Amino acid sequence: MSAIDTLMEMGFPRYRAEKALTVTGPNNVEAAMEWLLTNPEGAAAMADPVAVPATEPEKPSETGAAEMPEGGHTADELNTSQGEGAGGGTDDVAGMQAQSIICDECGKKMRFEGDVQAHASHTGHTSFSESTEEAKPLTEEEKAERVEKLQKRLHDRRQERLEIEKQTVLDKEKIRRKTGKELTAIKQKFEIEEARKIADAKKREKMEEKLARQKVKEAIERDKADRAEKFAKRSTSDQTDSVAAASSNSNNTQPTIVIQPKKEYTETRLQIRLTNGSALTQTFKVKEPLSAVRLYVQMNRNDSNLPIVFMTNFPRKVFTEEDMEKPLSSLELVPSAVLILTKPSSS
Repeated sequence: MSAIDTLMEMGFPRYRAEKALTVTGPNNVEAAMEWLLTNPEGAAAMADPVAVPATEPEKPSETGAAEMPEGGHTADELNTSQGEGAGGGTDDVAGMQAQSIICDECGKKMRFEGDVQAHASHTGHTSFSESTEEAKPLTEEEKAERVEKLQKRLHDRRQERLEIEKQTVLDKEKIRRKTGKELTAIKQKFEIEEARKIADAKKREKMEEKLARQKVKEAIERDKADRAEKFAKRSTSDQTDSVAAASSNSNNTQPTIVIQPKKEYTETRLQIRLTNGSALTQTFKVKEPLSAVRLYVQMNRNDSNLPIVFMTNFPRKVFTEEDMEKPLSSLELVPSAVLILTKPSSS
């Protein structure tokens, strides 16, 4: 609804509404109402009353006074008689002219076209007619009552606007809180999901570590079994040799010493335990230097990139950089051994 329609809905004529909006601004309804309430005379001065056409005076006879009309009257007498008749006719016509406009539906009398437009817009009445009765001007009490009604209506509109603004603020606050709760819920859900992923990753790492330790234990057990088997074979061979030597001594008067030739190995089986608990097992030539084992570990390790330092537990020995060029046979790593990766000493 435009500003002028709002003012007309409140009961102001269109011409007064247009004047007020021209003075105060095209969209300032409240200021226009204030101007209309404080300037009733100035607004009423814009009204265009219903036009009352004036009667035209009678023209004198062209024949002049010398012409004698019928009935024996002179021209002057006739003119006097016509003038009196014309004067009386003017009063009768003026009395028959429209002095106001009346609503055929409710009977309200209005003086101006703007009042008719305002009344039609406010009530929806469409049937109007001219009336010879003059519309009574508003009394001071009626003016005061009308001003009071307009002020109350203005106050009500202001209160309605304030309520709308207040409700708008509340709606925005509700939307803001709802959005905040949704964002908080999404954040909590994301944090729970991340915590679950971290827990699953830790559980998987523990399982992998457990499997790696199990593999190392199994490798150690296999190594122990191999060593025990080899030791048993050696013991059986030594016993056989001892029996043979004893029988020979019994047959000969002079004892003979049988020297068992030392067995020569060409390969050695090494198990290298890494820093993360896993192990590497590989067979090397006995003539290969310890540096070959270090190179193999560098190419196959999966624990870290720390410098490689080897050691053995039985007997406990830490191999130095000089030992890297010595063959495995001279380092007592034949026919099998377990090497452990250790951190380099700080010295």
